[in-house]
Amino acid sequence: MREAILYFPVVGLVGPRQVGKTTLARSSTENTGKPILYFDLERPEDQDRLGDRPGWLLEQYATHTVILDEIQRMPQLFPQLRSLVDQNRQPGRFILLGSASPDLLARSGETLAGRITFMELTPLVRTEVSTTPYLTHWFRGGFPEPFLIDSDRIRTQWYRSFIQRYVERDLPLLGKLGTR
Repeated sequence: MREAILYFPVVGLVGPRQVGKTTLARSSTENTGKPILYFDLERPEDQDRLGDRPGWLLEQYATHTVILDEIQRMPQLFPQLRSLVDQNRQPGRFILLGSASPDLLARSGETLAGRITFMELTPLVRTEVSTTPYLTHWFRGGFPEPFLIDSDRIRTQWYRSFIQRYVERDLPLLGKLGTR
């Protein structure tokens, strides 16, 4: 990701919740020499910070790397980001984080074509935890937090909570699934 930030004005990092997208984005921008401005678009306070004229606000931070977390919550930003990048095409200007929903990819791909590169972050794969016994990885799964939990009971609770939140909050964003 660090290399992409050095060459592309917009880097999109997609993947499921809780795989470490925010952590990776923040750590990848630490040594760029640019200040970082972070917005979590699930927080009403951060949406309010962007206000009615988010393009104008973001233009004020042209020398920063702006991280927009959960970008799918404000799809109206994509055309404004295109305009901002066209005015000032410096690398590492925006990092967009979000789920790999078809809507996110379609909207940003259309409006930011030639300005964005996408990277996908998945849960931990076998090669990343090669010192861990195969069955341990199999039963703990690949999400970093539960993978590190030693308690089967707590890990099960984590996954139940994660799945419930996904079904209640994320699936509806993908459209009318399972409705007749």
